[in-house]
Amino acid sequence: MATAYGRDTRGHRPATGSGGHPPVKPFFPAALRAPVEARAWRELAYVVLSLPISVALFTFAVTMTALGLGMLITFLGIPILAAGLVVCRGFGVVERGRARVLLKLDIADPAPVRGKGGLMSWVGAVLKSGVSWRHLLYAVLHMPWATFAFTVAVTFWTYGWAAFTYPLWRWVFPAYAGIGGIQLYGDRTHQVYLDSPTEIAVTSALGLAVVLVTPWIVRGLVSVDRVMVLGLLGPSRLATRVSELESDRGVVVDTAAADLRRIERDLHDGAQARLVALAMDLGLAKEKLTDDPEAAARMVDEAHGEVKVALQELRDLARGIHPAVLTDRGLDAALSAIASRCTVPVKVVVDLESRPAQAIEGIAYFTVSELLQNVSKHARATRASVDVWRAQDRLMLQVTDNGRGGAGVSTGSGLAGLTERLDAVDGILVVDSPAGGPTTVTAELPWRG
Repeated sequence: MATAYGRDTRGHRPATGSGGHPPVKPFFPAALRAPVEARAWRELAYVVLSLPISVALFTFAVTMTALGLGMLITFLGIPILAAGLVVCRGFGVVERGRARVLLKLDIADPAPVRGKGGLMSWVGAVLKSGVSWRHLLYAVLHMPWATFAFTVAVTFWTYGWAAFTYPLWRWVFPAYAGIGGIQLYGDRTHQVYLDSPTEIAVTSALGLAVVLVTPWIVRGLVSVDRVMVLGLLGPSRLATRVSELESDRGVVVDTAAADLRRIERDLHDGAQARLVALAMDLGLAKEKLTDDPEAAARMVDEAHGEVKVALQELRDLARGIHPAVLTDRGLDAALSAIASRCTVPVKVVVDLESRPAQAIEGIAYFTVSELLQNVSKHARATRASVDVWRAQDRLMLQVTDNGRGGAGVSTGSGLAGLTERLDAVDGILVVDSPAGGPTTVTAELPWRG
């Protein structure tokens, strides 16, 4: 289907600056800014600090592991090995903190060791923990890599800046060493010194080239450190997934409880109140039936109107729980129905060859319903559009309006609640709403057909 609404099937949000406007482009390109940016110096500091830390960690880990394995013939080997693993986990805390500060690496702490009670239970939990052994593996593997990265980074930085600033400190050679400059070549009969203006300029230019390329070399080196820290010092993928599922389950439970409270409130304040009033009116009409038939007829007529209103409220409530048109005819008809109730004209385009799972279909329906309600209440728009399509194994929704913009996923807003609902089923909500409009909200859901 044509991308008539500027949709992005990957659900990525365009880069925006403050106030939703495009960010201002820097005057100098990234290649020229890199040597003086804070990131370059943080990454260099990380590489430099890695060498002494990794040497100390490697020495301790190898020593304690060798001692523990050697003492396994006695009972002391097991607690020694466990103590070594615990200290390695302590070093891991330091390394994760260093990565957060210097590399801006957002990494979660792994789950702590939990014993069932007693020293031996705790020792057994440490030895059975895969996290502990991954910390030991990090201690062994990181030292040779840190040595290599330190050598490469420091060499490039030192030679680059030394050559680049050579015209500033060349005076040292003729003043104190009695030679014209740095000796480039020399044997018994020939000596070549960098002392002419051309040679000095060429040396400085080559140094500048090295200075400009060094931050990217260091960046490539620390990318390996990022992989090692994430893979060996962070929680496992299984543990991360379990944590996400526990969080999503809590969101689902809270959402279901909120829906139940809403249904109970709507029944109590709406249809139930009208039915109680209807019963009272019919009771009064029954009493007046013999004495004042005309008044009784008027009361019955009013009661008839109340019945119609109560029935409409019950239909609306049922539609809010799960609309029958969605079950019978699918998203196309259901979204067209809610679009017809919007206060602005809405164009609905549904390009689906089959239907997704009922649960996903229901979430998609209520997502569009909530977004169109926002358009009616807050957007001050004159037109809107709803576009639904399938991208591989994902169901994509996009709601666009030409309103005033400024919408955002802030805490406590309706969009924040939608984000939590979609997160519970591995969905994504992306809001692009610059001040002044237009607003485009893209939702991505798993297909699960």
